[in-house]
Amino acid sequence: MSRAEFLATRRSLVERLADWNDRKRWQQFFDSYWKLIHRAARQAGLTESEAQEVVQETLITVAKKIDRLKYDPALGSFKGWLLNITRWRIADQFRKRKRAGEQPAKTRRDEVETATIDRIADPAGFDLDAAWDKEWRANLLRAATERVKKKVSGKQYQIFDCYVLKQWPVQKVAKELRVSVAQVYLAKHRLGALLKREVARVERAR
Repeated sequence: MSRAEFLATRRSLVERLADWNDRKRWQQFFDSYWKLIHRAARQAGLTESEAQEVVQETLITVAKKIDRLKYDPALGSFKGWLLNITRWRIADQFRKRKRAGEQPAKTRRDEVETATIDRIADPAGFDLDAAWDKEWRANLLRAATERVKKKVSGKQYQIFDCYVLKQWPVQKVAKELRVSVAQVYLAKHRLGALLKREVARVERAR
């Protein structure tokens, strides 16, 4: 099963994570969620190195607490559970920064080119819940898109990608890919319907 198919974790996968020796499951879990955690950390105002540490610490915490999620339904959804762990690890980074009493290191070119005051958000004023929901939905869409990609021809997906996802003008798509305008519209209709169904399936697998 591909990385995308695990973006909305099934309970079966979560339960198997209780086995620390199941490296395949843990790799699937990491591949599925590290970007979600990383993006949330970056949007909260952390540097690249701090965000990477949040990813590592979040996954370590998940490993230590996975049994508790399995046996305690009062913890609620996996989505909310993972959000709370991520929130705690982000807060840890801000506390470390405060104790250090210094500005975060500029580890990437984009950080150097962005003013510190614009780059570092106030954690108290950052709506992590809203950002998490947005990234969660984006992950679901990526998962569904990957599933659709496997069900159609490469040409059809390329048309759909250029016209719908990249939003090229229909005439440009037809010219660049050497297809008719009618074929572009047909690909949009067919793959759009497939994508809608796959999004629903991924959501149900949550």
